[in-house]
Amino acid sequence: MGLSPVEIKHIRLERALFGYKRTFVDATLEEIAESYEDVWRDRADLGDKVEHLERELVRFRELEALLRTTLVSAERASQELKEQARKESELLLTEAHAEARAVTRRAHAEREYLAAEARRIRSLLRSALEALAFEEAESTEEREAA
Repeated sequence: MGLSPVEIKHIRLERALFGYKRTFVDATLEEIAESYEDVWRDRADLGDKVEHLERELVRFRELEALLRTTLVSAERASQELKEQARKESELLLTEAHAEARAVTRRAHAEREYLAAEARRIRSLLRSALEALAFEEAESTEEREAA
């Protein structure tokens, strides 16, 4: 178990006849050395961990920059696709309107043609009916005269 700096400061070395007790001092110095080694090892481990975390941070920042760039590119592509789709839809709508106008013109022309044709056929039918009525009248007059 390691010693804290406060514990080390409060260690009282026992005195002996010609100075301090050698075994107690040696044991205390050994304990301090082990504690210092533990702290030094922990410090090295923490330094390694800091280096590792700094490398990961750099990697994550690069990844973040790449993601931002990708997002901006995706947004730009999305806007371009939307604009292209809008232009295509406007073009299709314009073409559809033009086609509708052409169909309407053809339908009006066809209607006019059919109306004229109907008038012509009616006229022919009237003429035929009048001719038939005239022939019928003549044939009735001839029968009556005979």
